[in-house]
Amino acid sequence: MNARLDYFASPVAGKALKYFMAFGRELKASPLPAVTQELVALRVSQINGCAACVDMHTKEAAAAGESAVRLNLVTAWREATVFTEEERAALALAEQGTRTADAAAGVDDEVWARAAALYDEEQLTALVMLVSFMNAVNRLNIITQQPAGGYQPGGHAH
Repeated sequence: MNARLDYFASPVAGKALKYFMAFGRELKASPLPAVTQELVALRVSQINGCAACVDMHTKEAAAAGESAVRLNLVTAWREATVFTEEERAALALAEQGTRTADAAAGVDDEVWARAAALYDEEQLTALVMLVSFMNAVNRLNIITQQPAGGYQPGGHAH
């Protein structure tokens, strides 16, 4: 499978992606725990069906020491006992923030309050920005059918 567009070969995309990827790097450096960032990025990508991002974030998380059990259970996190209360709150917010068409109200008050009780304001801000960022990246990849499978950890992780 070949991508419809090569973003890195396009002068227009190159200019925009320079800032877009810088945004992603800033999120990586945020106070939101790195493991939470990878779990959220993975879950948003699973929901959206972005194979390139599922590939990237599964491999990045595994390279950082995340267990195969936890990675495999992200898709069924509600029933899984391997996630912390904080991770569960982040995953709930990520799901509702991603499924806005399914849940017209977006993130409900209960999910927001739970996340706000477990994360400080900087972490919560980073979480909201990460969910939004991943949704944008997923759409860029899905529209242009970016292929999955060849990503190497440390490649161009955002």
